[in-house]
Amino acid sequence: MADINSATGNGEHLPLDIMGLLFFAYRDFTSDADALLLRQGFGRAHHRVLYFVNLRPGMPVADLLDILKITKQSLARVLRQLIDNGYIEQKTGHSDRRQRLLHATDKGRELFAALSVSQTRRINASIASLPPDSRKIVVRFLATMVEPADRPLLDRLNLTSGL
Repeated sequence: MADINSATGNGEHLPLDIMGLLFFAYRDFTSDADALLLRQGFGRAHHRVLYFVNLRPGMPVADLLDILKITKQSLARVLRQLIDNGYIEQKTGHSDRRQRLLHATDKGRELFAALSVSQTRRINASIASLPPDSRKIVVRFLATMVEPADRPLLDRLNLTSGL
């Protein structure tokens, strides 16, 4: 049996420290938001939809499907709950009447803001504890973990403007 701390099958060293830190960071990053979502009867899929719809008001459903890489059926269930509960509204496209454009309602913007409070504090505190200009390094590190084919999407969403 191979030593798990040594290498993968192709000889690469396992970055177990970074893998573990990403696990714990993500767990804690999502914990407060998860608790608030649970009280609303929602989950992380709802949070992701709220995030992107708030980030890009008027986003077509097709773009959201492409970003989230989920099935129409999965998105339809989550979107229906957000629409039925008054967090998201769907509008018909101006040039293409078949297009469904998504907008957060006031209620959806308020929930997104509430979900973002602890996450913002956590990110800002972490960045503040690092040397100057570390934010760029953190953004670059995270961006390069994204599949190369999806990196242009990061630019379109203005997620890598600090690079």
